[in-house]
Amino acid sequence: MMKMVIAIVHDKDSARLSDALVEQDFRATKLATTGGFLKEGNTTFMMGIPQERLDDLMDVIQSNCSSRDQMITPISPMGGHADSYIPYPVEVQVGGATVFVLPIEGFHQF
Repeated sequence: MMKMVIAIVHDKDSARLSDALVEQDFRATKLATTGGFLKEGNTTFMMGIPQERLDDLMDVIQSNCSSRDQMITPISPMGGHADSYIPYPVEVQVGGATVFVLPIEGFHQF
């Protein structure tokens, strides 16, 4: 059975993960994406893989996408509620990976 793996990673982890995927013979399509909360750059990797390689792929993703703490200054809300705005820097966790694994009925390469 085939799986569709969609991995959303921080841009700082993107090149390292891309190199590791090539080294481990995983093919991926890369898309430039933007996160909703921090409005920072992400990279989304889409991969079709056999079920038996899923654990290997997850190991590659986990070992190349580390989370870290970062100080950010929130952008003031335009037209939003000022009472929910935090006017000082806050520490948030960035990086790591968000991974979705979906079953697929067919996989074709032409």
